[in-house]
Amino acid sequence: MQRKGLSETIKVMQNHRSVRKYTTDPIPRSDLHEIIKAAQGAASSNFVQAYSIILVTDRDKRQQIARLANNQGHVNDCPVFLLFCVDWKRLEYATDKQGVRIQYDTVENFIVGVVDTALMAQNALTAAESLGYGGCYIGGVRNNPGAISEIVRLPDKVFPLFGMCLGVPAETHQVKPRLPVEAILHENGYREEHRCRHIIHRGPVTTRRAAGRRRWPGFWRKSGECT
Repeated sequence: MQRKGLSETIKVMQNHRSVRKYTTDPIPRSDLHEIIKAAQGAASSNFVQAYSIILVTDRDKRQQIARLANNQGHVNDCPVFLLFCVDWKRLEYATDKQGVRIQYDTVENFIVGVVDTALMAQNALTAAESLGYGGCYIGGVRNNPGAISEIVRLPDKVFPLFGMCLGVPAETHQVKPRLPVEAILHENGYREEHRCRHIIHRGPVTTRRAAGRRRWPGFWRKSGECT
């Protein structure tokens, strides 16, 4: 198959960067609807679709979630805030109607729910970026999952995995360099030499941008000698 350069999809994916500052421009409901439809196109283990999304528009709820998720101001400021949840409650209802009982408290089903939700969320972010929006994951919701569950009235067998801010970017940043493909792609078996060729042994540093948060810039490099 002959191609003329990279597809637009690949360009969008390779140019991802987290966006935490947004303009006041809203995201039309029609765009949000298409973003969610694209998210649902993600692969799902056994097609159980073990996820739900809470669109949080109530300002008081937003403020509470922002506080519980490490006081991240962009949760308040973004035009759209989505809470991605692992959801086994819907399947429980469906199977109960058929007189079938499912064991939910297994490692496998936990992983299925997390993976289903993560794949779907990444589809959502890619779709949003393809429309010119930017976004940022909010993993801090896992700091207080119980309290956040109460705020948005999550039932048993449903729990928040992460949030996502979406909006029109008010600023842009450079794409952070990723590891070279050679560092993560192993052929026919794991290659131990990959581990030391692409690592600089450097401790964490604090950057002004991170405002006191611990970061690991410069931890990786493209080539080096194994010792």
